[in-house]
Amino acid sequence: MEKWTAYTDSIEETHALGEKIGAEAGENMVVLLSGDLGAGKTTLTQGIAKGLGVRRNVTSPTFTILKIYRGRMPLYHIDAYRLEGVTQDLGFEELMEDDGLTVIEWSQFIPEIIPDEYLSVSIHLLDEDARRFDFEAKGKRYEEFLEEIA
Repeated sequence: MEKWTAYTDSIEETHALGEKIGAEAGENMVVLLSGDLGAGKTTLTQGIAKGLGVRRNVTSPTFTILKIYRGRMPLYHIDAYRLEGVTQDLGFEELMEDDGLTVIEWSQFIPEIIPDEYLSVSIHLLDEDARRFDFEAKGKRYEEFLEEIA
């Protein structure tokens, strides 16, 4: 499956969707999250972390750019919002080759480091609590993954 759309009507449902992603995710996977400010990127990531068994409180890495959480495998949570135009090597490629799951918010600001294969999730705010999640798999591994979570 290359594309799938999911809908949630509450923070709890968004967390549950993310938890399903985290529970099924494998090592060296990359998930790109896009959406307006307040769309639910960090909320979905909180669910992903729960699915990975992370016990810490997951918050947006806007100011730190990267947060690492430990669960059944590492979760590398990157917020690239402030990286537009940055050309120095920040070591993110090495993280994506590691044994964890990398979740990148605002990946459009760092296109040069995005691997050829990944799962893209575009989040659309429908109203105060409702969201639409448009998933797109790039690569066979991610197509199979999308079939598992759909």
